[in-house]
Amino acid sequence: MNRSLSPATLSRISFLFLSFIIIFIFCSSANSTEAKAKNNESAVHEFNLDNGLKVLIKQDKRAPVAVVQVWYKVGTSYEYEGITGLSHALEHMMFKGTKTRKSGEFEKLVSAIGARNNAFTSQDYTAYYEVLANDKIEQAIEIEADRMRNLVFDPKEFEKEIEVVKEERRWRTDDKPSSLTREQFNATAFLNSPYRAPVIGWMVDLEGMTLEDAKVWYKKWYTPNNATLVVVGDVEPEAILSMAKKYFGPYKSNPLPVVKLRTEVKQLGPRHITVKLPAKLASLRMGFKTPAMISAKKGKVPEWEPYALEVLANILDGGDSARFAKNLIRGKEVAAGANAGYYGYGRLDNLLTISATPAEGVSTEKLKDLILAEIETLKTELVSEAELKRVKAQVIAGEVFERDSIEHMATLLGSLETVGLGHKYIDQYVPGVLAVTAVQIQDVAKKYLIENSLTVAELIPQPLGEKQEKK
Repeated sequence: MNRSLSPATLSRISFLFLSFIIIFIFCSSANSTEAKAKNNESAVHEFNLDNGLKVLIKQDKRAPVAVVQVWYKVGTSYEYEGITGLSHALEHMMFKGTKTRKSGEFEKLVSAIGARNNAFTSQDYTAYYEVLANDKIEQAIEIEADRMRNLVFDPKEFEKEIEVVKEERRWRTDDKPSSLTREQFNATAFLNSPYRAPVIGWMVDLEGMTLEDAKVWYKKWYTPNNATLVVVGDVEPEAILSMAKKYFGPYKSNPLPVVKLRTEVKQLGPRHITVKLPAKLASLRMGFKTPAMISAKKGKVPEWEPYALEVLANILDGGDSARFAKNLIRGKEVAAGANAGYYGYGRLDNLLTISATPAEGVSTEKLKDLILAEIETLKTELVSEAELKRVKAQVIAGEVFERDSIEHMATLLGSLETVGLGHKYIDQYVPGVLAVTAVQIQDVAKKYLIENSLTVAELIPQPLGEKQEKK
């Protein structure tokens, strides 16, 4: 960034550039019929094997690389009390031995073909991936097929990995005040929803986890009719389908457990907790119950509401010109940092959250009141047309830039498909955001950002330990 330019000039340049992107997107869409006839890259090719495995393939021939992902419809929200963290623990075991490979051979093979690989578990899914040269795809697909049904559960390996997970929990959560506060916040915000549990699991559940727990979980969920294979990159769809049939096709589908939705009970008033931990700074976390995109798809709420909530969150926190930065950080100088985010793309309803750190000498109570005042303004005053256009441009440009990555594109397709929205929802995002009006933003603020759906967690710093003080 050229820092000799004034903020106003930079803002105008940024807005014009982002607006150009939106125009470009829709001009491209207008000519899509002819373009698709010449180039099949824009299409997502969808196939279903006889055993229930879904296959999604998208061509991107800019470079001779590809990403291979396998998504399973199982995560923390499928777990119940006593086994939290089991989906994540099983993810660790998936890198161990199979009936055809000893433990350690998986990583050697991946390294030998020059691939980068990893996995991730969320509340709604578990996914495994490789990023590699397009002439090595068959090896990656064979590896993923092998560990879908042939995992070997060695007791010693399981004991070792559970200790690894416990240590991961310690350094990612237990030793971090902000993470512990977020965990306590979620457990307070939700009474019945499985989103109340941490993905890594409660330590007491990890300590009681057994090898048999992992075996049963694997047998229940790791089956082709509960999975989606996603391949994006310089590939030929028919060739990928042939590989999928070759390696995944022989597996039989298994009956899946009936998953009853644990719908969150209605909140009847504001909730507030204080978390006292050794920490240098106080912090604040706030959340309002909001509907997810899945509720709009099912007709429970209007289709436009999730998009309005997405834009609303970006009005509060969408860069240096957003309201939190302009009014709370620079203007009143009451916050050292403030963020807002709408979590609406899971399989269950979630929250619009706000996290903030008060400036020196400012109490969390005062900062909370000023944040609520910003929200109240959204209810009483319509967002200006100029601000709405700027925010829409930023939201869409951010999404367009991310889609330039084959990894991000594959992750979008896989996550949308796995949570029940369907991969075609990817084409609805830009039109949905552009259609949002100032009145709709005001409507969702009045409807959802209310006291009776609010949960607040306040981190109250306690004296640091002796060793921490010396740092």
